[in-house]
Amino acid sequence: MYIWQKNQWQHIMQQRATLPHALLLRGCAGIGKQDFALDIARSLLCKAPIETYACGECASCSWFKEMHHPDFRLISPEDAESAEDAPKKKAAKKSQISVGQIRQLIDYLSLSQHQANGYRVILISPAETLNNASANALLKMLEEPPANTLFLLVTNQSQRLLATITSRCQAIDMPLPSKQDALDWLKQQNVNNAENLLDYAGGAPLIALQAAADNDVTDELIKQLALGAKLQTFTCAPMFLSLGMERAIDTIQKWIFDLTAYKLSQKSQYHAQHINALQALCKSVNLNLLLSFQQKLLDAKKMANHPLSNEMQLENILLSYTKIFN
Repeated sequence: MYIWQKNQWQHIMQQRATLPHALLLRGCAGIGKQDFALDIARSLLCKAPIETYACGECASCSWFKEMHHPDFRLISPEDAESAEDAPKKKAAKKSQISVGQIRQLIDYLSLSQHQANGYRVILISPAETLNNASANALLKMLEEPPANTLFLLVTNQSQRLLATITSRCQAIDMPLPSKQDALDWLKQQNVNNAENLLDYAGGAPLIALQAAADNDVTDELIKQLALGAKLQTFTCAPMFLSLGMERAIDTIQKWIFDLTAYKLSQKSQYHAQHINALQALCKSVNLNLLLSFQQKLLDAKKMANHPLSNEMQLENILLSYTKIFN
């Protein structure tokens, strides 16, 4: 549990003996919601909790540490097995939770739980990656929940969930930490340039931490965007995709935000160190096309988890980017 989640932890643990069958942890990405959910599961399954926290020493905690606890399941977008078709290629990452995964969960919940008089905990993350079929299959379980079972749904985009699923969960709004709490935590992780990275991450400390790890990649991508119309679309798409689809689009969005801001007011929020590049691009950018491209990125962000070819999507986005310059 992170320090900025203390109030939410206390709220949940106060009702530990009478928890609802489902909790929906919602908030922006990069604030530690899934870690918080794992801590809840670890605490509930622990055989010798210390106050409200897992002891970390019992057999249950040992199983959980290895993610092999018989009364815990994590449901997330599964990795696509592609070894038969392309054994030397990295398996493609699926972007949706399939109905097959939920059917397997139904079979699992039909069995007796391992620990008598305890919980079974099902963590679904990110819940917005449920497709229509899997969401409806899950809904049936939430309507008639198995005994002694807690569903933990974690979401960055709660508006994408079925309203009927949301209504059957107790919603917990997870906070963005204060800037000081986030900076203190980043400094504990030995992150250099923490304040700039945190600002770039919109205040989300876990995204800032990842950005620190990916700093060289991000810098190279910004250099490519600074080329404007000369950007090499098909060369750059795999580089952007190495960040993951959502972060790739977010990187482009922040660049476009600053390009628009500098065009209109000579200000930059995210890329002060690249102000010369922004200034040069503003001389050739078409404002109407720039604003249209912003909308295209918003639409693309909504579709980031859609099971389409991400590389093809990014190639199309980057090609559109090169065309906003005269």
